[in-house]
Amino acid sequence: MKKVLLIVGGLLLLVFIIFMMYRSSYNNAIKLQETVDQKWGDVGATYQRRADLIPQLVETVKGAAANERGILTQVTEARAGIVKAKTPEEMDMAGKKINTAINLAFEAYPQIRSTENFQGLQTQLEGTENRIAIARKDYNQAVKDYNSHIRGFFNSMFLNSETFAKKDVFKESPGSEKAPAVDFKEKH
Repeated sequence: MKKVLLIVGGLLLLVFIIFMMYRSSYNNAIKLQETVDQKWGDVGATYQRRADLIPQLVETVKGAAANERGILTQVTEARAGIVKAKTPEEMDMAGKKINTAINLAFEAYPQIRSTENFQGLQTQLEGTENRIAIARKDYNQAVKDYNSHIRGFFNSMFLNSETFAKKDVFKESPGSEKAPAVDFKEKH
C-alpha cells in the first residue's frame, strides 16, 4: 500500500511540476509577446514623431531664412543706393533708406539667426534618427528574447505555435536605408 501511495504521490508531484512548468512558460511567453508588441509600437511612435516634427521644423527654418533674406536684400539695396548716389540729396535719401531698412529689420527680427536655426534643425534630425535606431534595436532585442523563449526545448512542447508564432526582427523597407531628404528650395 505504501508503494502505491508513493507511486501515486510521485505521479501527482510530476503532474504538478509539469503543470507549473507549463503555467510559467505560458505566462512568460505572454509577457514576452506583449513586450514585442509594445516595442513595435514604440518604433511606430518614433516614426510618427519624425513625420510630425521634421516638416514643421523645416518650414520654420525656411520661414526664418526667407525673413532674413528679405532683410538683407533691403539693406543691400539701400547700400547700393548710397554707392550710386551722385548728389548729396540722393546720398541723404539712400542713407535714410538704409536706416529705415535696418530699423525695420531689427524690429521684425532683432537678430539674424538662420545659422542657429539650421543647427537646431540638424540637431533635431540627428536626435530623431538616433531615437528610431534605439527603438528598432529595442524591438529586435524583444523579438530575440521572445523567439528564444518559445523555441526552447520544453517551451516548444508546451506552447501552441499558432498562439505563440515566431516573430520577425525589424526588416527595413527597400530604400529606407536612405534618410528622408531635407529640401530648403522654395516651391513655387
